[in-house]
Amino acid sequence: MVKDWNWKKIGLFAGGVLLGSYGVKILKSKDAKKAYTHAAAAVLRMKDEVQKDFTTLRENIDDIQAEAGDINEKRRQDYEAQAIEDAKALLAEAEEAGAEECGIEGKEI
Repeated sequence: MVKDWNWKKIGLFAGGVLLGSYGVKILKSKDAKKAYTHAAAAVLRMKDEVQKDFTTLRENIDDIQAEAGDINEKRRQDYEAQAIEDAKALLAEAEEAGAEECGIEGKEI
């Protein structure tokens, strides 16, 4: 019956229990707490840097978005101005063609 035991699994279990017991003591030590404190401080510094970078990125995105809106507004105004000019030219052509048909060229309508 003892021959059937899986000694590898029993050894791993015993090692895990031993490591767990001493692991708790190691984690409670002053040196470990000091290391945790330094790691936490580094994480906080990194968080601050990431927040600064994110803020800068967000400001740049807002600037780009505002400039893109200005470009689109200018294009819309140019398009409308060109449409008005085209309409005026078409109206002038139509008035000229109508005056020619009626035989009243050069006279005010």
